[in-house]
Parts: sequence; structure tokens; C-alpha cells
Amino acid sequence: MTARSVHVAVYDTLADWEVGHAIAHVRGEAWQREPGRYDVATVAETDGPVTTAGGMRILPDLVLDRLDPADSAMLILPGAATWNAEEGNAAFARAARRFLAAGVPVAAICGATFGLAREGLLNDRPHTSGAVEYLSAAPGYTGAAHYRDEPAVADGDLITARPTAPVEFARAVLARLDVYEPKVLDAWYRLFARQDAAAYWELAAAEAARAAR
Repeated sequence: MTARSVHVAVYDTLADWEVGHAIAHVRGEAWQREPGRYDVATVAETDGPVTTAGGMRILPDLVLDRLDPADSAMLILPGAATWNAEEGNAAFARAARRFLAAGVPVAAICGATFGLAREGLLNDRPHTSGAVEYLSAAPGYTGAAHYRDEPAVADGDLITARPTAPVEFARAVLARLDVYEPKVLDAWYRLFARQDAAAYWELAAAEAARAAR
């Protein structure tokens, strides 16, 4: 199968830790239902380098205005301090609207949920964030009745997550992309979220079974 790209938005002050589990396991082959099914590509508003909150410099693979939702399996929006600025990362919020309209999933964590709220994308969908009070400061947000006090919320093609829930965020991303079989994903989550040693051996058995096919 030709790899389909999962696109990760990159911008200055990107919160490195929020998407690490998701993108590493989307791209990694261990335990996967279909190894090599996806690749990961970074997308920015310009072709210049960006610097993450952790100080890493990323040279984007693609400029946002050249990204067609039809060429993507998912758009992942990490948090960043820039989301809180007036109109911060607004081009990515508008891109999220195009993706959702085209039936292509969008996954947003931390400050990216604020950008989606400002774009009006959370007004009619179940969602989460750091706190409903945080989203309520976004102009145009009227979705408080749909807010869920949960680490991550998946509603069809939209995934949202708290800044403190990178593993739950990754689990929702991996589930939506059908990267792992459900029982493998359950073991993955128990290992990375709960340090369940028994889950490691379940994953090892799953990898051995896949290798033997």
C-alpha cells in the first residue's frame, strides 16, 4: 500500500511533548496492522524553519497553502503559545475547517483547541481542552454545552485533548487511523499510560504473531 501522509502542523513554540507518542507510533512499524501504511510530514505557513518549545528546529516538508485535504490522512495540530495570540495560527484553524468539510480527520491538543474554538468548530461538537473557561475566552465560542471534562474526546473526524493528556491523545489518533487492532491498542495504552508490565508481553506476542504471517 502506498503510504498516506499524516500532516503535523509546526510553528514556533510548538509543544514537543504533546504529539510525540502520536507521531512516533503512527510512523513506527511495531505492532501495526499494516506496516508502512502512513508516513508523517510537517506543514508550516512558510518554508522557513520553526523552533519548538524544546528548542528543536524543524524545517517543514510542505507549506500550508499547498496542502490539499485529499492528499492527507489526518491533520494534527499541536499546542503552542502562538495559539493564544490574537488570530494566532488562524490559517491552521481555517485549514481544519477545510479538512473536516472534506471528511478528513483533525486532531487538536492544548492551545490548538482554542484556535478551533475561535474558528467556531467546537460549537456543535463534543470536545475537550484544558478547561471550558479557557475556551470561553475565544471569540465566537458558544459550545460550552458540548464540553466534556475528559482527557481526550473523539467525535467522528474531530479529536480534541487536554495539554496533560498526550497518551490519551495518541490513543485517539491511533484508533481513528486504525493503526492497531483494538486489543493491541488497549495493550499499548496500558503500557504507556499505566506502566502495565503485562501489556509489554501482550505487545511482544502481537509483534511475533505479525512477523510470523
